[in-house]
Amino acid sequence: MAPSAARTDTVERIVIENCAIATVDADDTEYASGHVVVAGNRIESVGAGKAPEGLTNVVRRIDGTGHLVTPGLVNTHHHFYQWITRGLATDHNLFDWLVALYPTWARIDEPMVRAAAQGSLAMMARGGVTTAMDHHYVHPRGSGDLSGAIIGAARETGVRFTLARGSMDRGKSDGGLPPDFAVESLEGALAGTAETIDKHHDASFDAMTQIAVAPCSPFSVTTELLRQGAELARRKGVRLHTHGSETVEEEEFCKELFGMGPTDYFESTGWLGSDVWMAHCVHMNDSDIAAFARTGTGVAHCPSSNARLAAGIARVPDMLRAGVPVGLGVDGTASNESGELHTELRNALLINRLGAHREAALNARQALRLGTYGGAQVLGRADAIGSLEPGKLADLVMWKLDTFAHSSIADPVVALVFGAAAPVTLSLVDGRTVVEGNHLTTVDEDAIARSTRDEAQRLARIAAQG
Repeated sequence: MAPSAARTDTVERIVIENCAIATVDADDTEYASGHVVVAGNRIESVGAGKAPEGLTNVVRRIDGTGHLVTPGLVNTHHHFYQWITRGLATDHNLFDWLVALYPTWARIDEPMVRAAAQGSLAMMARGGVTTAMDHHYVHPRGSGDLSGAIIGAARETGVRFTLARGSMDRGKSDGGLPPDFAVESLEGALAGTAETIDKHHDASFDAMTQIAVAPCSPFSVTTELLRQGAELARRKGVRLHTHGSETVEEEEFCKELFGMGPTDYFESTGWLGSDVWMAHCVHMNDSDIAAFARTGTGVAHCPSSNARLAAGIARVPDMLRAGVPVGLGVDGTASNESGELHTELRNALLINRLGAHREAALNARQALRLGTYGGAQVLGRADAIGSLEPGKLADLVMWKLDTFAHSSIADPVVALVFGAAAPVTLSLVDGRTVVEGNHLTTVDEDAIARSTRDEAQRLARIAAQG
């Protein structure tokens, strides 16, 4: 149960009425015309028709005619720093793409990372994301406080945020993909991760910032970093995140180095469990899916990035049927240049219909659930966010569906998922306005455009100098 909110006789209220509502609760309750009442940072009531009479301290009353209200979107996998290396290596598979870009990424510094985080967060928030996540695993020596820069950018934008403090300690000379100068030592990676948890993690119900332990991938970290990383996470009471089963090449790599496939390797190092989620999971056999279901291990599905890097089609319908928690991820914007999660609702549905289940793979409501409640499950926050229910945190989005782009589609959920990207009339995070009239209210969009362009150009010059 959610902790009780502030006294309801003193808290300020926002009332939204006359809107279609998709609650994404356990019963997929929907209202053709209903109301949502926000009290402070909590959802106070959701239901059909007008809001209850006699509400006190109503500071804003919104007519939601022509809109659909949903839970805010939850992003479960991203690499913010890649915002300043978009549009490069556009015709590469994953391993070739990584080899091409690692030398550039290894030259990032704190101002670059801050600007890239601002760009990534702004794009997601403007498109309906209320909970963001960043897997940051590149920590060049002397680059500054990268974790602090990313967390600061999330705080300025106003979104709820999980930083997966990543790491790499297997360089090229040890059989890994990244160049040696791009990796940390085992001791440095563990110490840096522990410091980030101690400094920034908030375990409370309404936390705005949480930290996860996140060694990068089997081909960029040692077995010892995985094992000790899992021990660190469980000692500190935080979640675990990494990349898994993304490509055929990764499976071959694991079999050659470890004598087993990725899922068995992860299980041998303590990396399956209800406190773990993995990105991609494209190449999973029946046994792998059963292991994830048995242990409650979650998946961040990144359909656009998987297509961009020709990784394949993840077996999302089979995962869902087996009971695997699945959310959606943008992934880094060097492999998904749009950087926007609403696109992933549509692409998850369409791409999965190219797989074995065809038109029965996913429907519009399943896609919306992946992007909301599924993401909350994967991040371990389904008690607080991901659906519109009394007592949950007030993270919600009003999508405008009465323009010519959507108005002839009778079903608002179908309009949102199948249609063009819908404008966001209002986005609330923790009861506070982050987007109004399809524009961010917390940060200057034009200033972010300038700073991200300047830092991208500066990084390109440094990389060119070798």
